Amino acid sequence: MKTEIICSGFGGQGALTVGKFITKAAMREGKNVSWLPSYGPEMRGGTANVSVVVSEKPVASPLVSFPNILVALNQPSIDKFGPLITEGGLMIANTDLCPNKLNRDNVDEIYAPMNQIANEIGSDRVLNMIAIGIVIGKTGLIKYETIEKDLTAFLEKKNPKLLELNLLAIKRGIEIGKE
Repeated sequence: MKTEIICSGFGGQGALTVGKFITKAAMREGKNVSWLPSYGPEMRGGTANVSVVVSEKPVASPLVSFPNILVALNQPSIDKFGPLITEGGLMIANTDLCPNKLNRDNVDEIYAPMNQIANEIGSDRVLNMIAIGIVIGKTGLIKYETIEKDLTAFLEKKNPKLLELNLLAIKRGIEIGKE
């Protein structure tokens, strides 16, 4: 099975990091992957997106034209990539920055106030981890345990408090994805 994902948002929201951690976890789980970032010259505050392919077979191309999953952290992401989601696909959107819904009857849509939830958890820096959790909860594409190991290795010594908040955010996202 092959899953093609686009994660998109303003620079600084962590859209590229969503793709990076999904890719890394899938690779650790023995899947074939690709990760192709794209961002404007303004980076922080500008538009950024990443194409991710996770497959049981070798990945022929890292380009994603019609994603199975769209993670939209802002409205321009829905406007640009929403119409491209494959029939039967999934869109995960941050309602705090996405006032207009996609409204496609052939796509599963999950809306969550990710900024608000991140602030309730204790840091706006965990917004992207909520999105990863929703992907895990809804699709099972990667395992929570794998991403927990990757995050722990990355943050345990550098910022243990942020590690704790990230893991809480992923767990909250998983709950949302399972609803």
